[in-house]
Amino acid sequence: MIYVFKTSVDSQSKFESASMLLHELLPNTLWNFDLEDCDNILRIDSELDVTNLVLNNGIFECVELE
Repeated sequence: MIYVFKTSVDSQSKFESASMLLHELLPNTLWNFDLEDCDNILRIDSELDVTNLVLNNGIFECVELE
């Protein structure tokens, strides 16, 4: 399943922090940020339900898009 989130990741430093967190929380999971999009989109392709994990990360703000 592909999850799509609007995020507050709008700079290189926030991207680096978020990337480290995602590598820790979701090893072997495909994900990417689209920082050129006005909503700074994060897409995660995972068989697991990652919504709570991502929404409650404490490093960046995000809202799941439907």
